[in-house]
Amino acid sequence: MAVRHFLTLLDLSPAELSQLIERAITLKAELANGGHGDPFKNKVLGMIFEKSSTRTRVSFEAGMAQMGGHGMFLSSRDTQLGRGEPVEDSAKVLSSMLDIIMIRTYDHDIVERFAKHSTVPIINALTNDYHPCQLLADMQTFVEHRGSIQGKTVTWVGDGYNMCQSYINAAKQFDFELRIACPRGFEPNADLLKANKGRVSIVRDPKQAARDSHLLVTDVWASMGQEKQQAKRIKQFEGFQLNQELLSVAASDALYMHCLPAHRGEEISAELMDNPETVIWNEAENRLHAQKALMEFLLNH
Repeated sequence: MAVRHFLTLLDLSPAELSQLIERAITLKAELANGGHGDPFKNKVLGMIFEKSSTRTRVSFEAGMAQMGGHGMFLSSRDTQLGRGEPVEDSAKVLSSMLDIIMIRTYDHDIVERFAKHSTVPIINALTNDYHPCQLLADMQTFVEHRGSIQGKTVTWVGDGYNMCQSYINAAKQFDFELRIACPRGFEPNADLLKANKGRVSIVRDPKQAARDSHLLVTDVWASMGQEKQQAKRIKQFEGFQLNQELLSVAASDALYMHCLPAHRGEEISAELMDNPETVIWNEAENRLHAQKALMEFLLNH
């Protein structure tokens, strides 16, 4: 049987993704009621990090421990990958010793090459192109608070980068309309837009994009590796803040999300971040539950 990987949301069918979200909700309830036993006993997750992380490392490592397995942190500074060993060689060796591997890196090509030469499941824990694990948590959060997202309208405000591109894939897989409000020059991949033109559109005015939307989402304006552009981007993204003004024109029961870390007063207002009714903290916690469901799925297929 062919090994299943999770490099983008397109690697699972819409039905599989829906089942995974429901399983994540079940695992969340199980944890609150005493835990899961040890279904991952003797299973080892290799966690390869070329980019820094808080939520990703903690959620994967804690998730493995809670399921009776072990997570092994592998920094590019401390392994042969960081000294130029070919990705293909690392994939062959590591997959012979580990049961499942997650990778957070820069070029999406790296996780694709790794998966091609791995004999165990590979999870994309963020690349410059996609962040599918975060979308699992976001979709779980919406389902928990509002039910199915099918047929709803989602508005992305900010850079058309990896999170936005994962939302484009989510629009296809979870069947919702996506409006993208971004400054000129910060659009998502043109081919990805073209492939999803029936349900994804660019709307330059954030307020127009947010009108009657059921979910508003944003992320930092300068992602990892773009820190030197921070000051310039603050000017370029002027008017693209997720704030109460945008929320006021959205649907009356609209949710808003941010994958964190957030820069209050830049891409999102402090008022929304610190609102006691925000689901952002629930969204962050759901990384743990969604990824446990994902690892369970991959280990069993």
